[in-house]
Amino acid sequence: MARKKLAHLREDYSKKELDISDVSNNPIKQFETWMKEALKSEVPEPNAMTLSTVSPDGIPSARIVLLKNLDENGFTFFTNYKSHKGKEMAKNKNVALTFVWLGLERQVRIEGVVQKISRKASKKYFQSRPKKSQMGAWVSSQSKVIKNRSVLEKSMKDLEKRYQDEDVLPCPPHWGGYIVQPVLIEFWQGRRSRLHDRIQYKLSKKGKWKMERLAP
Repeated sequence: MARKKLAHLREDYSKKELDISDVSNNPIKQFETWMKEALKSEVPEPNAMTLSTVSPDGIPSARIVLLKNLDENGFTFFTNYKSHKGKEMAKNKNVALTFVWLGLERQVRIEGVVQKISRKASKKYFQSRPKKSQMGAWVSSQSKVIKNRSVLEKSMKDLEKRYQDEDVLPCPPHWGGYIVQPVLIEFWQGRRSRLHDRIQYKLSKKGKWKMERLAP
């Protein structure tokens, strides 16, 4: 795309406003409110979030994962422990999550500490997934270099034959859930003239959330 065209792409956001007097004192409850509105508005993939991790050398990387549970303890997603992100989270537990709901002109930015959830909880979720998805978790050595796609397809056919008479598979030992326990959550609402609304919650050492308005 021509550089000139990119430079002139812009939207003047005007759908909503965000004021401290209108939001919950609890950022988890505020996130739940926004998620409900995203679901009601039929925003595509409302639970899609960017997970950002950092290597031991300080090099950041990011990818999209899906939020599968939310409660007062944090944000839960599932993946392969041996993947690129899994290896980075094992070395550095500080991560960031970003949600963007363009249809509502909204963004949520989260910083926190990640840890694995229990094997029992991981197994329960794994076996609730469609059978093909369960098989995919076994077949893919996520993030590793493979010769071609036929490697995956052959492994899938072999696994289908092996488990053709079973509805669920055992949960792979290298697969499971993580929960991100937030220490900072920022809600961003697009406004006209780039004077966007930003409300930030920071967790104090005493475990209390402090709410502040940020300049755009």
